[in-house]
Amino acid sequence: MSATHRTFPRRLATAGALLLSATTAAVLPPGTAVAAGPESVTTHSGATTEQERSRVDAYWTPERMKLAGALIPEITPVPEDDTTPDDPRPLPADTPDPGAVWTHAGAVNRSVGRLFFTFSDGYDGSCTATVVDSANRSTVITAAHCLRGVGAPTADDTWRHNLYFVPGYRNGTKPLGGFSIKSAATSSRWDAEPGGTTSEEVAIAGYDTGVLVANRSAEGRRVADVTGTQRIAFTKPAEAEFIHTFGYPKDRLNNPDAKYTGSRMIHCAGPARPGSKVPLLWGEPCDMSHGASGGPHFAQFDTRTGIGTVVGVTTTSEEVAGGPANTLYATRLGDSARRLYNWAQTRPA
Repeated sequence: MSATHRTFPRRLATAGALLLSATTAAVLPPGTAVAAGPESVTTHSGATTEQERSRVDAYWTPERMKLAGALIPEITPVPEDDTTPDDPRPLPADTPDPGAVWTHAGAVNRSVGRLFFTFSDGYDGSCTATVVDSANRSTVITAAHCLRGVGAPTADDTWRHNLYFVPGYRNGTKPLGGFSIKSAATSSRWDAEPGGTTSEEVAIAGYDTGVLVANRSAEGRRVADVTGTQRIAFTKPAEAEFIHTFGYPKDRLNNPDAKYTGSRMIHCAGPARPGSKVPLLWGEPCDMSHGASGGPHFAQFDTRTGIGTVVGVTTTSEEVAGGPANTLYATRLGDSARRLYNWAQTRPA
């Protein structure tokens, strides 16, 4: 299909801060004030009827998924498939990796995927998300800024639309199918008035975790029954703990000289360090950028099985958090994330 015939919004849409960076956020000191008062869970309904689920599934065509994240999709070339060959050998344990296509086998190829959505202005974007152990076998974790911007929770344009999780996404395909989202939740710290607290301030204060409850597949299967799950923990970070990170960065769509197109899952690994400017965020050496947001940071990751424990989700880079160049920082999971997780896993799927 030629670029002139694509059915994308014909406007220069605002990209939004999918991976927070200095181009979209001021560098703010630790302890920046966010909304006062008790923290609670703010929820939003997604596709709740069969008609809505079918519409979302049909919306995310291979071409639309490949171009999610392009500033001007009408004139952006559709990325070529990434044909990096798979390697059946497991990656040796504790091998540093600054960023490369994950070519190895394991459960991570099924439980981690690309999360697609549409902004209120019609622009399509994407993040990364992970299926985690849960009572309802339908709980998916990502970054809060992938689900909404700061604002009144009743304002529909604050939230992302057409939320759609594609586990194991690869080159525009849905190898395990696609899952529309029944409901989403973030911390109430994102409920600030527009023009007051920014999403960047809330994120660096440690509240950039979001959770999703996935609808069942067309065959009636819960997402975890299709993908398997990863462990999840709400523990304090440890200096130099070896962490593995996964995501779907897509910076090349808007910069021909950049590295990633979102076609394949990317892997990074290395020792965790707190951000020098934002010590609540912890990061590892990694060159991933926009699109990696919400991706899992695994502790105790077994490179043979592809199973680990999600202890954080990607939030930002060193431009905001400080530290060495090409460092990818996570919101580590603590009490706020536990509250969201407990809410999500009790929802019916």
